[in-house]
Amino acid sequence: MELGREEQRLLEELMEKSACEALAPAESFQKRAVDLSDTTLSKGLNNRYRILRINVVQKNDDDPEKHLTIRASQSLEDTELCILRNDWYSVPVVPGDIIHLEGDCHSGTWIINRDSGYLILYPDLLLSGTTVSNSIRCMRKAVLSEKFRSCESSSRQMLIGTILHETFQQGVTNNFAQEKLQELAFRIVHGPKYLKEMYYLNLKQEEIMQEIEEYLPSITKWAEDFMHKPSQANHNKMQLKLPSDGKIEDLSCNIEVAEFLDIEENIWSPRFGLKGKIDVTVGVKIHRKSGTQYKIMPLELKTGKESNSIEHRSQVVLYTLLNQERRADPEAGFLLYLKTGNMYPVSGNRMDRRELLKLRNQLASYLFHSMCKSALGNKQTQLASLPPVIDDSRACKYCSQMHNCFLYSRAVEQQMDNVLIPLAVVPIIEKETQHLKLSHLQYFSLWYLMLTLESQCGEGKKGRKNIWLMPASEREKAGDCIGNVIRVEHVQEVSDGQYLHYFQRKNGTMPGTNLLVGDRVVVSGEKTLLGLSAGYVKEVNVTSISCLLDRNLSKLPKDTIFRLDHEEGISGIDAPLRNLSKLMENSSASEKLRNLIIDFHKPQFIQHLSSVLPPEAKETVANILKGLNKPQKQAMKQVLLSKDYTLIVRILYACGFSVLLTSFTHTAVDNILLKLARFKVGFLRLGRAQKVHPDIRKFTEEEICRSKSIKSITHLEELYNNQPVVATTCMGVNHPIFARKLFDFCIVDEASQISQPICLGPLFYSHRFVLVGDHQQLPPLVHDTEARDLGMSESLFKRLEQNKNAVVQLTVQYRMNSKIMSLSNKLVYEGKLECGSEKVSKATVILPNLKNLKLELELFADSSETWLKETFEPNNPVCFLNTEKVPAPEQAEKGGVSNMTEAKLVLFLTSFFIKAGCKASDIGIISPYRHQLKIITDLMTNSCIDTVEVNTVDKYQGRDKSIIIVSFVRNNNDGNLGTLLMDWRRLNVAITRAKHKLIMLGCVSSLCLYPPLEKLLCHLNSEAMIFNLPSGAHERVYPCNLL
Repeated sequence: MELGREEQRLLEELMEKSACEALAPAESFQKRAVDLSDTTLSKGLNNRYRILRINVVQKNDDDPEKHLTIRASQSLEDTELCILRNDWYSVPVVPGDIIHLEGDCHSGTWIINRDSGYLILYPDLLLSGTTVSNSIRCMRKAVLSEKFRSCESSSRQMLIGTILHETFQQGVTNNFAQEKLQELAFRIVHGPKYLKEMYYLNLKQEEIMQEIEEYLPSITKWAEDFMHKPSQANHNKMQLKLPSDGKIEDLSCNIEVAEFLDIEENIWSPRFGLKGKIDVTVGVKIHRKSGTQYKIMPLELKTGKESNSIEHRSQVVLYTLLNQERRADPEAGFLLYLKTGNMYPVSGNRMDRRELLKLRNQLASYLFHSMCKSALGNKQTQLASLPPVIDDSRACKYCSQMHNCFLYSRAVEQQMDNVLIPLAVVPIIEKETQHLKLSHLQYFSLWYLMLTLESQCGEGKKGRKNIWLMPASEREKAGDCIGNVIRVEHVQEVSDGQYLHYFQRKNGTMPGTNLLVGDRVVVSGEKTLLGLSAGYVKEVNVTSISCLLDRNLSKLPKDTIFRLDHEEGISGIDAPLRNLSKLMENSSASEKLRNLIIDFHKPQFIQHLSSVLPPEAKETVANILKGLNKPQKQAMKQVLLSKDYTLIVRILYACGFSVLLTSFTHTAVDNILLKLARFKVGFLRLGRAQKVHPDIRKFTEEEICRSKSIKSITHLEELYNNQPVVATTCMGVNHPIFARKLFDFCIVDEASQISQPICLGPLFYSHRFVLVGDHQQLPPLVHDTEARDLGMSESLFKRLEQNKNAVVQLTVQYRMNSKIMSLSNKLVYEGKLECGSEKVSKATVILPNLKNLKLELELFADSSETWLKETFEPNNPVCFLNTEKVPAPEQAEKGGVSNMTEAKLVLFLTSFFIKAGCKASDIGIISPYRHQLKIITDLMTNSCIDTVEVNTVDKYQGRDKSIIIVSFVRNNNDGNLGTLLMDWRRLNVAITRAKHKLIMLGCVSSLCLYPPLEKLLCHLNSEAMIFNLPSGAHERVYPCNLL
């Protein structure tokens, strides 16, 4: 069945309307140029062309054509021509755009018209079939759903649908007898997989099961009808016309589902700019009078109303395109409604595919050009308008994106002259947003702009597109990929939907990589089979890597060559936009936060501590206060008395209250929990166990549910309600527990490093909040210059600091000894920092084997090697090793800046300390440059040192180690200065991570060009802490027999 004539007309009308809108931009705005210079141009099946020029050509009375001058190489002379005719003329292309072309090219000319060829705009932006088909009725909703993905909350019907899908899919590998389906469904409903969602929706397992059972007879009936060769001529006859059938007269046929080839097959198609998960991939026999055909086709399952709607069938049409990434064109697919067992064929004909791909191009254009440059005066970037609001107030009323739609309209679009809003919808928008002041709308608009700027800055660097645009060998150089690997050993199903896979290099050892345990990876076939599966690194060593994946890849041929790509930063702006949207809701929690954060209402404090504490907690609190120094006591009291928020530097636990403990990173959360665990404070740690510190894993929800075999809502509720302290990252607050739990306090650690919208997340779920941080250290990391200039690097901690009565300064620290502390005292804190005790002040590194190693050093070292003895002396807590004479020049490569000489010295120092008796886990290596970290990691791996943590300054914030070695890298004669070392806050973090010994390596003359380092080096020189390394020092340390 093709799209009906009426629905085809609707689709074409919508396309024409949106095309006209796309062709009429406001005169005062122009599209903001998005940098596509990193796209690899190519010809062939997966071609990529760049548009150089666009000419509109009109001959006589013919329709106008667009003539695109395009190229698929870096050469400006090697150009081709692409002619867009008929309704392809309306595709919203501009010079510089990247396109993919399908069809025939004759003598360097492509013709894309009503009858042949396709143009895919921004093909590396993969849009799901669901998103594209949903854009048919309302393009605006489709765009908003892509931007505010996590605002689409779960519902009872969605959960029922998910469980039915799984029941059907498990029936595939078992059988479809009703009793068997009932057994499978019962096991799923009463298993652990969907417990959290049932808790979130406040549903009972019994009522879910009852509703599921209503579908089972229809599923069994479908299997009886379609999984066997038809016995009667007219049994289950259906009309199916395949595009390749030509002028066949009799369209009737019988369908037999002969085999199930895959479940939830994940396909990425950079050819068509699409992606999707196909519910079931089936081998189908099409029985006609003229004979039998066999085809592999997509089968889409639907659990809602049997509508056979244009959206549902469009989804199947798009899946027929997706299938071409893996196999021959299926030409059609099927829609199966599980409630009735009725199955509809959907033909993927040329016309339907054409219209849907044009719709996809419209959607891609809106998503890609979400900002524009004002042509008036200052050329500042501004937010662009979204697709128009539809004139259907009833549809708007039940839309899941209504809040975001009206909010964007009021905050952004109503400031534009060219945006028209249907008159019937205007009063609804006013009503839905009347609770917001101008200041709130401006806050939303500004942060939406800054987040969009930052996300587009990041996409060019980290987008998924490098997985298909770059060979694995190229990505390996930057440490973001491991290619040429094969699967070894058996795949183990660790838990429901998690499969443990082992991979090793087909030839030779594993390359050096930036992949760490817990990192997210995408597994693909080396040349095809993109995005087969996604998951997390479980273990990585010199010979193999193991990953927990969401699909079992054992059915693929044994000799399949895979690549594993690091998928970093995929969450993008989803979570911060969700929080920003929530802040604008008409609720008491959101109103309170708007008042405090946007309008700067002063926080309120209760007059007496006794009125806050429950009687049974007073003695405990008194005991805690006894053990604190004076500033800490003041901070603790202020926290307990606050009604709203308090900013302090260190507070770990509030007695007698429920506490939500958060920070930006897992490490920062676990650092606090490790201390709480020592005080026997009970807590529940949310988040994946793999990302959590090994000593904290037993407190994770995952481990507790596994060890206690929690499979009922009642037991899950007990777990959630029994612990007064719950800990998670700021990004982890999209957890079901927060739907039904409100905490007395929320403590956000390292708050000065967290951007405002991310920091907002946990604050919705508590009566009072405490921000813990130090604005003298790193602010939120912002890559985009314009976003930074607009104020994106201002944390909530910094913003709220103007309420001085809510700030408590703690100047007593318990990490660094006095010599290390003196550096930051001189550089930043104006001598205000103090050591918490004499023990902390005089602490030195313990090296039990140092005496024997000193004898070895004396045999090796001549009088010019005094730096060695000074460096390893525990009573010299701070040493700067000047590499000026060595020499140690930097190297600038595609992967970034590095310094091999410094890397070799770092390896030598690390090896020495380990041999001297220091635990490898007590040593930390820091460099501002990621490429230097990769070089050091590779050297460590080859020397079998794998438990020393090597990381950036930014990643080390909130951490400490007994020994810290810092490699500054920069050493050049041309005065080429990067920006990383210009930030004194980054330097402050680097020099305050060590507890007992801090060793810094760098070239003094080069580093003096950086003002923050110049100040530090002057102080080090005055304290005789700089040691000059002799020429060739890095080569002479190797005979020490330490490596």
